[in-house]
Amino acid sequence: MNSDQALQMVAAGMCLVLVLSSLIARRQPLGSTVKMALAWLAIFIVALLLYSFKDDVGERLRMALYPEDGVTRGETLRIPMADDGHFWVNADVNGVETRFLVDSGATTTALSLKTARAAGIDPAEDSFGTPITTANGTVMARRVRIDELRVGPIRRSDVGATTAAEFGDMNVLGMNFLSSLDSWGVEGRTLVLKP
Repeated sequence: MNSDQALQMVAAGMCLVLVLSSLIARRQPLGSTVKMALAWLAIFIVALLLYSFKDDVGERLRMALYPEDGVTRGETLRIPMADDGHFWVNADVNGVETRFLVDSGATTTALSLKTARAAGIDPAEDSFGTPITTANGTVMARRVRIDELRVGPIRRSDVGATTAAEFGDMNVLGMNFLSSLDSWGVEGRTLVLKP
């Protein structure tokens, strides 16, 4: 134990003595005094924990309240796993915010027709279409380009994507986006994206 830790222990002990002496001076029954002492002890423990994890508490609260926004540390985006076991993230497609499923099994980023149209992307520019295999079978999709795709602090320009009516409301971030990153991977229940 170094001198700083010893000093902290002495200060904590003095606080405890102060609280206990004030409780005893009130001349309350022993049961009430013990309850109050335990309540004060709990308050000190919670305060100590909050102080000890002050940097981590804010991040955990943001991840709990707004999981699909993820948490940014520097340029790294951390996305918590959703209750369904998938990683969902909010992203901007040409300035339009939309929700994406991050799918390393998808070769290409995919947009719903609704998202493509809202982002000013015209699927009719690909007049022939391209057959692609999805989990629900083969569909005829249109190849499109996203001028700017922003996921947290990560920005990519001129991103290739596909769109089809069969995608419904689903938007998918595929391997063409993930492979543009410096690294990506799963740590426990968190997806970590590094640009």
